[in-house]
Amino acid sequence: MTAEDAIYEAEGYHDDDLHEADIVEWYEARPMTVSTYVATGAVIGAFALGVLTAVGALALMGRLDD
Repeated sequence: MTAEDAIYEAEGYHDDDLHEADIVEWYEARPMTVSTYVATGAVIGAFALGVLTAVGALALMGRLDD
């Protein structure tokens, strides 16, 4: 009896259990894809949000009173 056999017996494994192991397959995640319209909308939306933030900050500082 080898050390490996002793470990399997101590943990309750049998030779039949080793041959019936579950097979686990790992898959690489698919890259995220978005349509052209969604990407364009995201860029325009981010730009508009930045403009609104800048105008709001200038208004709060009182510098928009030309």
